[in-house]
Amino acid sequence: MKVYIIRHGETAWNVQKRLQGVSDTELNEKGIQMAKLTAEALKDVPFDCCFTSPLKRAKDTALYILKDRQVPIYEDARIREISFGEWEGRESALLPQEMLNNFFHHTEQYRAPEGGEELTEACERARDFWEEFSAREDLQEKTILVTAHGCIVRALLQNVYKDTSLKNFWHGCVPPNCCVNIVEIKENKAILLAEDVVYYNMF
Repeated sequence: MKVYIIRHGETAWNVQKRLQGVSDTELNEKGIQMAKLTAEALKDVPFDCCFTSPLKRAKDTALYILKDRQVPIYEDARIREISFGEWEGRESALLPQEMLNNFFHHTEQYRAPEGGEELTEACERARDFWEEFSAREDLQEKTILVTAHGCIVRALLQNVYKDTSLKNFWHGCVPPNCCVNIVEIKENKAILLAEDVVYYNMF
């Protein structure tokens, strides 16, 4: 099994530095272009199926990447973005800076805002998704596209990284928009072949 895990393209809220979480935002023009350039780079990849977050920005990214391929697309709520509760839609500069800093730089100390989701909860559902689909006999020889979100891309890769501590959750950075991570799974062992590759250097 070979899995291409891709974060969605850019949205207006990304540009405005507003927390999106489970808010159903759309790709902006730059985000669409990112997805199209990524599609061109991956045009020869023989995808057999796609799993996507049900949020529009991830679904549309999948559609741009797949283009004319007639492959099944499955929505799975377990790979939607982490919920930021009452913080969603607010600009980063207007949020409690200590906890926002913890989320990105001291992740093991992060605590979710009112109505939000703890990082451990997001990791648990991502792990549940990963363990289920990676064990499916019918997918073992397949090439699979997974489109999700920054936090959930890293949560999925927690099942691949050697260091899975929350302290090193981000592994250096938030995954860039439309970055590509490639994982190969053989005999129940997952190997990271490529990490955070982007194909839109003109931006």
